[in-house]
Amino acid sequence: MDYFLRALRDAAKSWPLLLASFLCSAGVASLWGANIAALFPIIEVTLNGDSLQSWNGRRIEDARKRIEINKTQEKVINEQFAANILSPEEAAKARSTLDTVLMSKRADEALLYSSEKLDPWLHRFLPADPFTTVLWVVAFVVASTFLKHAFLLVSTLLVAWVATNITRDIRLKVFDKALAVDRAQFMRHGSAGFMAQVTGTSEMLASGITSVFGGAVTEPLKIFACLAGAFCISWQLTLACLTLAPAVGFMMVWLNRRIRAISRNILTKSLGFHHVLLEAFNNVLTVQAYTMEEFERQRFRTCTKDMLKTGMKHTFYYALANPITEVLGIGMVATSIAVGAWLVINQQTEIFGITMCERPMTVPGIMVFFGMLIGASDPVRKLSGVFTGVNVGIVGAQALYPLLDTPSTLHESSTPRSLPRPHREIRLERVSFSYDGIDTVLDDVSVSINFGERVAIVGPNGGGKSTLVNLICRFYDPSKGHVFIDGVPLTDVSLKDLRSRIALVTQQTELFNESILYNIRYGRWDATEEEIFEAAKKAHAHEFISDFPAGYATMVGPNGFRLSGGQRQRIALARAFLRNAEILVLDEATSQIDVESERLIHEALARYVENRTVIMITHRASTLELADSILQVEHGKVTKRPAKQALAAA
Repeated sequence: MDYFLRALRDAAKSWPLLLASFLCSAGVASLWGANIAALFPIIEVTLNGDSLQSWNGRRIEDARKRIEINKTQEKVINEQFAANILSPEEAAKARSTLDTVLMSKRADEALLYSSEKLDPWLHRFLPADPFTTVLWVVAFVVASTFLKHAFLLVSTLLVAWVATNITRDIRLKVFDKALAVDRAQFMRHGSAGFMAQVTGTSEMLASGITSVFGGAVTEPLKIFACLAGAFCISWQLTLACLTLAPAVGFMMVWLNRRIRAISRNILTKSLGFHHVLLEAFNNVLTVQAYTMEEFERQRFRTCTKDMLKTGMKHTFYYALANPITEVLGIGMVATSIAVGAWLVINQQTEIFGITMCERPMTVPGIMVFFGMLIGASDPVRKLSGVFTGVNVGIVGAQALYPLLDTPSTLHESSTPRSLPRPHREIRLERVSFSYDGIDTVLDDVSVSINFGERVAIVGPNGGGKSTLVNLICRFYDPSKGHVFIDGVPLTDVSLKDLRSRIALVTQQTELFNESILYNIRYGRWDATEEEIFEAAKKAHAHEFISDFPAGYATMVGPNGFRLSGGQRQRIALARAFLRNAEILVLDEATSQIDVESERLIHEALARYVENRTVIMITHRASTLELADSILQVEHGKVTKRPAKQALAAA
């Protein structure tokens, strides 16, 4: 709940819009009650062939007469008390009668006051003809209905704007979080997890915010307007009609807890659903090559079946909320009909000794009272949907905000230190690293790489070669020890400054579903087209790019699937060349390139690597020839040797 309240506080920053929405909702509620109250003059006055002016005049005259009668009765009873002539039983009865007389007198005095205030307005603004009065009332109902819906539209749009902007801000924060977290955190949530948070979970939060500032404001105000009208007719009878409210409230609290728990379950299963879906789509070639289509279909069917079961549970409890709230509405109306009918038929003010009204009720009065309760029952029914929306929003907030609050393990210094360009030395000092805190990948590694040095990293698979590079790029921090550049710990250097010095080409080439020009320009966004073409030529990509009908405007498809593995690697190399960074990191960057292209790229690399540090992970002897030194990584240890000595020993 605290996380959802935090979302509501964020939404409350748009308080002018929410205030305007509240005023519109108040207008909707007032007109909702006014439309029902407009039935009274039609039923009570005009359908009897009377005008409102004469009807109100008779009310004033009758009220004055009743007041005089009550005053007389009050005087007589007080004189009896003063003369002390009543027996105890008679005195008790007289006190009860006096209380009734005083209550009736107060009610008539209030009626007289309001009628006298209303009388000049009726004579000034309303017609004297009964049928014309009906037309005026009908016109008022039609106009107020249009105005009510205009208010409702404005209120809905304002709340939707606030909720949509909060959702947009949350999505931006989740996206920023996904880009900023370290690789370990990203892998823990996965692409599917972040996608589910950006799409479905943020929509859940938006639903909750809309419910709170929309239906949770408008519907209770409509209920209040109708109950206020019913209270004006008979507050005692209104309270009697609300006897079922506590029981219904208890049931709604129980339902809300169930719906919230099921919503959490739906969210969890939705994350699993996204994982299965993305894995199957991202690895569709492997699925087809190993004829695992039926296996993946079964996995997906299992996920959808689980979601179906959970969704049906959610639907059941959501549907159960409607009859529960409707029972309250019907119970209110049924109680009012039973009690009200008895009071009107018998022209009584009490039932079972309990006072229900201050004077006998008329048929038109009780009809308007029924209308007020029916008018209150409709928003009560709609509140069940509001409660569901709030619960969904609470679950969404409980999923989103902990993710946003999770600190990154890569802490940036508040006062980052600057480094000279170019740097002089990269040094790892007694560095140890473990991904899970159990198995050590690198153990007490100390090694230095001078500026301009070309270093090849070799060793068995899983030995820690990529881990070494990841530490230099600060995708991870060491478990022990430090990585320095020119004696400055990487933790004291801003990530932007550090990574702006590095151009990275990975074995698993990552391309965007954009044009070739876009993907190369990603290395340096302010590069000119001439610089892009030159980088592509260095990577020996210009030739095959020019063969495409669209040239550099050719779309590469999701992750470059329209290109061959070698073409993707050459575009990645062109991107790295374009960056013109002082540190070039190549992780098996030519593993999918044919022999001739590799030879040409090595020639380009031999020219490009001058006056820059190059770190190469490779198993190819041709690439090792470019190296000045070789780092042998094995069993968590790193040994550095001159390349000639290492190659001669091999």
